[in-house]
Amino acid sequence: MESKKPIVKAPEEKREVQLDQRAKIIDWEDYEQELARLCSLTSAFEEARKKKNALGQKLNSFIQVEAESLSQSNELDQMRERLEYRKLVMGNMSMDSKVVKEKVRKQEELLSAKIRSLLAGGTSLSVASRRMQDSSKSVSGEKGYDHLKKLQRLLRVRQRCLVSQVSFLYPVKVMVGKVPEQELESFSSSVKPGVSSGSKFINQASLTISGLHLTMIPFTKMSFFTDKKEIQRSSTALGYVAHVVSLVASYLHVPLRYPFRLGGSRSYIQDCAPSIEHSTSSSAMDATIMTSTKPMEFPLFIEGQDSTRAAYAVFLLNKDLEQLLNFIGVKSLGPRHILANLKELLRTIVSPEYQYMI
Repeated sequence: MESKKPIVKAPEEKREVQLDQRAKIIDWEDYEQELARLCSLTSAFEEARKKKNALGQKLNSFIQVEAESLSQSNELDQMRERLEYRKLVMGNMSMDSKVVKEKVRKQEELLSAKIRSLLAGGTSLSVASRRMQDSSKSVSGEKGYDHLKKLQRLLRVRQRCLVSQVSFLYPVKVMVGKVPEQELESFSSSVKPGVSSGSKFINQASLTISGLHLTMIPFTKMSFFTDKKEIQRSSTALGYVAHVVSLVASYLHVPLRYPFRLGGSRSYIQDCAPSIEHSTSSSAMDATIMTSTKPMEFPLFIEGQDSTRAAYAVFLLNKDLEQLLNFIGVKSLGPRHILANLKELLRTIVSPEYQYMI
């Protein structure tokens, strides 16, 4: 048997069938009416198309306006953000300006205080300048020289008064009798016959300060059996001498070459430039000492100290006495005559001739 094949209509045939279905047969009597209806429909269609075009134009204009409005709104938002940022910046700047104003106010207060102090200093300086001019006028010429001499005599009278009080507090007196052989000070070096030079006591005139002898116990012979009381008395006497020298130097306005650190019987004398033996092995130590600004101190007492340092301290003490003696024009009696030099210093200043010395 032969199979039946489906009949497929061509597209043209379908189109013709559709056209046949759409086609409408109009009678001649209804033709005019239909034509009028078509004309009215055409005119209505044209009018609707025109309205559509007009509405499209209006919609386009509305869309354009809306787009412009949206763009302006975006710009406005951006402007608001920039405004907020500028407000924040202005707030920070305002805080900074307040801080700066406070600093300026404090600086103005400090500056005003400095200006006031400067004005006060200028006033005092002008007063001092006028006084200096008056003083220069008073000391110029022969009358000024006489006035200066008078002032110098008054100053020396005042110095005599002060030093006499010091000599009253620390009297340096001569004591005759048996004194230790190792006496630092001997007012008279004569020895009575019949007394051997090797004896422990000799009869001679000796100097004391406040009733204390200043003895020089041989440092190399110090031992456990050395008289401790004698050592303490010598240390106390050296402390007295240091105090007297310090007071006299301050009254005479003489800066001591070797200043003191007073402590009674435990006083020290300072050497700002100690002598050091240089060697190749001690170059680093020398450099350290040269760079150090702190002066070296030497004890004016023997107990518990190095004997060499104590002897050097006594030597420096006598150098200060020589400095004061040279200042008033008196020759020193020697390096081993501390109390004799001190007595000569006090005697010369307290004497009436001191106020006329040049």
